[in-house]
Amino acid sequence: MAYYNFNTQPYIIINGRNSQTIKGLIIQKLPPIVKPPKRVEVEEVAGRDGDIVSVLGYGAYDLTFDIGLSYEYDIDDIISYFDSEGTIVFSGEPNKFYKFAIYNEIDFEKLIRFRTASVTVHVQPFKYSSEEGELVFSVGSIYEDQLSDYIQVRNSGNIIARPTITITGAEHVVLYVNGEQKIAIDFPTAGSTVEVDSEDMNSRYNDGSFANRIVSGNYDKITLTSGKNFLLLQGIVSQVKVRNFSRWI
Repeated sequence: MAYYNFNTQPYIIINGRNSQTIKGLIIQKLPPIVKPPKRVEVEEVAGRDGDIVSVLGYGAYDLTFDIGLSYEYDIDDIISYFDSEGTIVFSGEPNKFYKFAIYNEIDFEKLIRFRTASVTVHVQPFKYSSEEGELVFSVGSIYEDQLSDYIQVRNSGNIIARPTITITGAEHVVLYVNGEQKIAIDFPTAGSTVEVDSEDMNSRYNDGSFANRIVSGNYDKITLTSGKNFLLLQGIVSQVKVRNFSRWI
């Protein structure tokens, strides 16, 4: 099996698997680092010069990179490697990952004949840290009329992050972010755990079933600004976990 020097040979990592472990696969050229496009709504008003542009957020986009083959290769493994979606890391930004899927066809016949082809991945607009793990905080016992100690979370990115916050608690629990109340959770049983995904705008129990009916408030308001952020909890809480707390464009 051929391996390449991480410092000189470009590589990608798809769902945790490095391209340098794929027999015969060479990443010849990485895609450029670009800013995602903004989604806008343009309105033209009669009698008014110019137009009215409303920014709706950032849009997903395509990134294209070139691949090649060495003399010994396993084309079936290469095809399987690119028949996927999930997360992708490019060696040009080894500390960040994109959420991606591959929708365009890949000309593997060209790859075999000419030892080169292009791969286009459809990526979501934001990048996430491939180095930051999950933050775990043991809150201890607090009563319904008390607030926890501050939980400090740093968004190291350059744009607001929409984190996933997992809370283990009982009865009625309120989450505050940077001094503002965001959501309240009415736990069905003591010691229940609920995962609040503010990007997906859903809540789930440990078994994966949806818990949205016990959560009140606006998921869209659960955001972390660049830099330091502070979480507070009111209610009976034993543990809080936070992940995806940094985000880049």
